[in-house]
Amino acid sequence: QVQLVESGGGLVQPGGSLRVSCAASGSIFSWYAMAWYRQAPGKQRELVASITSGGITNYAGSVKGRFTISRDYPKNTVYLQMNSLNPEDTAVYYCNTVPPINRNWGQGTQVTVSS
Repeated sequence: QVQLVESGGGLVQPGGSLRVSCAASGSIFSWYAMAWYRQAPGKQRELVASITSGGITNYAGSVKGRFTISRDYPKNTVYLQMNSLNPEDTAVYYCNTVPPINRNWGQGTQVTVSS
C-alpha cells in the first residue's frame, strides 16, 4: 500500500520562502522519478518540478531559478524549497510519481502567497 503525505504549506508573504515535504511509504520512492504538482483555483493541475532516482531535476519554466526539488532516500522524503514566492504560486501542492499514479494522490498541502 503506497501512501504519499504532503506537509509544510501555509501562508507566506510575497518574496518569502517555504519548504514543503512529501513523505512516501513503500518501495515506490526508490524506483520512480518523483515530482511536485500544483493546482491553483480554476486551473488544471500542472507539473512543477521532478527528480529522477539518479538525482536529475527538471522544472517548469515559471519556477525555474526559484524552486529546488530534492530527495532524502533514508527518510523516503522529497522536498520542494520555494523561494521568491509570488501570488501566482498560490495553489495546493501535491507529490506523486512521473507519470503520476492516480490512486496515489494525497490530500496535498495548501500554499498561499499573500500580503
